[in-house]
Amino acid sequence: MTLRAPLMSFGGVAIDHIGPTRNYPSLSAITGLLGNALGYERYDGVALQALQDQLIIAALTARQGQRISDNQNARVYEGEAAWTTSGRPEARNKGPSYRNPSLPQQIGNQAGKKWLTHRRQREYLTDHETRVVIGLAPSATVTIADLKAALLRPARPLFIGRKTCLPTVPIFTGVLEAETALAALRAIGVPGLGIWPDAPEQDVPAGAMQYDVPDLRNWLSGLHAGRRIVIEGPIDGDGA
Repeated sequence: MTLRAPLMSFGGVAIDHIGPTRNYPSLSAITGLLGNALGYERYDGVALQALQDQLIIAALTARQGQRISDNQNARVYEGEAAWTTSGRPEARNKGPSYRNPSLPQQIGNQAGKKWLTHRRQREYLTDHETRVVIGLAPSATVTIADLKAALLRPARPLFIGRKTCLPTVPIFTGVLEAETALAALRAIGVPGLGIWPDAPEQDVPAGAMQYDVPDLRNWLSGLHAGRRIVIEGPIDGDGA
């Protein structure tokens, strides 16, 4: 797969109101992208969990983009109703955080309500390009052909991390055969820094480092939880 866009975000561990982005897509993000292409719904937790459990991914930074921060500000009213992902409106809680008194210009549902300013910061990568290789576990219930067909004719529009991050090239790039995820990255023929799952008896390049990355999601509960061991290092790009 080729992930290229003016803006993209791969997420990361969010602390308070700050949402960072990594250089590589998480396993849960690729699961969501493929699930969207396959036509899965957000509430199809069993199918999405099975897909994540069956995926083997590795990624390569073909072009390193620059990080920018989007500072978002919204005025939120006490007890204000809003739509949720479940399709039902839900009112905000009341509490001491709503300190600002109501203003004369507040009308309709906002009339007479105290308010606060909700701020958050979201990171993006600009003009970034990542190549992703995907493999499937032997027990997988989907096939590479299924994923290829879904990426070529997705059930819904695809985006890279957030809905504003639209790809500028087709995501599906081609099919290749390799013994390991690392070998698949090398077979792309593009130099850069790569990340791949740890596996025994790999010909790990010099300068590579091993660490664990918290990039899993429990699709049944809807919470991000779990980590996997990966190796990050240089890929020479000679296709060998």
